Amino acid sequence: MKIAMIGHKRIPSREGGVEVVVSELSTRMVKRGHKVVAYNRKGHHVSGEENDGDMNLKSYEGVKIINVPTPQSKQLNAVVYSFFATIRAIFGKYDVVHFHASGPCAMIGLAKLFGVKTVATIHGLDSQRAKWGGFASAYLRFGERMAAKKADEVIVLSENVKRYFYRTYGRRTIYIPNGISKPVIKKANLIEKKYGLKKDEYILFLARIVPEKGLHYLIEAFKKTNTDKKLVIVGGSSHSGDYIEEIHKMIESDERIIATGFLQGEMLEELFSNAYLYVLPSDVEGMPISLLEAMSYGNCCLTSNIAENKNVIGTCGVTFKKSNVKDLRKQLQFLLDNKETVLRFKRKAQRYILSRYNWDDIVDQTIELYKKAARKGKKNK
Repeated sequence: MKIAMIGHKRIPSREGGVEVVVSELSTRMVKRGHKVVAYNRKGHHVSGEENDGDMNLKSYEGVKIINVPTPQSKQLNAVVYSFFATIRAIFGKYDVVHFHASGPCAMIGLAKLFGVKTVATIHGLDSQRAKWGGFASAYLRFGERMAAKKADEVIVLSENVKRYFYRTYGRRTIYIPNGISKPVIKKANLIEKKYGLKKDEYILFLARIVPEKGLHYLIEAFKKTNTDKKLVIVGGSSHSGDYIEEIHKMIESDERIIATGFLQGEMLEELFSNAYLYVLPSDVEGMPISLLEAMSYGNCCLTSNIAENKNVIGTCGVTFKKSNVKDLRKQLQFLLDNKETVLRFKRKAQRYILSRYNWDDIVDQTIELYKKAARKGKKNK
């Protein structure tokens, strides 16, 4: 098949979960003989231009890359990108165009005007994320509606979002989760040299620094715990400058807290490999790639009790009441004080997650859905 991917920022990149998913799907599909074109945004990396990489990349592991110029304005970036990427894809003679995330899905109606077969993946209910204002939230809801009303097939990443689409739009969707691969466990070399971090001596938070990820809850709770362990905060901003300033003010008085900024590659692999505990205190999620990764490295994970997190960790992690700093502090202190409990969860986590979320199985399901969408398009002619 000939497939287009629209909606990510750029591949290869770790700017967010969407980029990881598009990269994994695209490269694996190419290895199976399919032709995949990824429409990258050409603007700067969301965590700063020092992380841009090659802005003129033409291919990545067999995936053809088309770079679409976009403005840096957070209000216009996704809209302009999605419009021009869709216009180019309309004339690309693709078997299917796969739109990722609610905002880019706003252009599905345009693609359908030209008879393009479309699949949409809703990575989460983006309109509920705290960083967006009134216009952006309304636009994201419009994107949801276009996916529900116009896409040939719709993929969701959780049963909660599946119920939401049926209840809100009367649209039946297909649940296909994200995947994970077995990682190579690394010793603490680079992280010890740069940050003084040794195995089991720190708690890890890895996510974009945006309000809905709940980092402020974690910092407040951590400050009230009795521990010598450090809290390591890994992640870049995502159109959230005011929130970043708030976070810096919260951590400046506690020497136990280390904020690394955006990281990837071997440094990140070492951080996952050697953490005592991984914490994800989010209020809103789709299906968090970082949580899958943390468990794949054999980490004990503490998360908020939202359905999207609970569905991932199953019985192999610990939850606290969403947005509740008191309960987060209680669970955090319990795990800090009970190493045997942490080790028990560590022993279970990797086997559990790798058995449930396999990228090859997910690619199989996605390709079958593409074929279904293509057949549906032919029947409607």
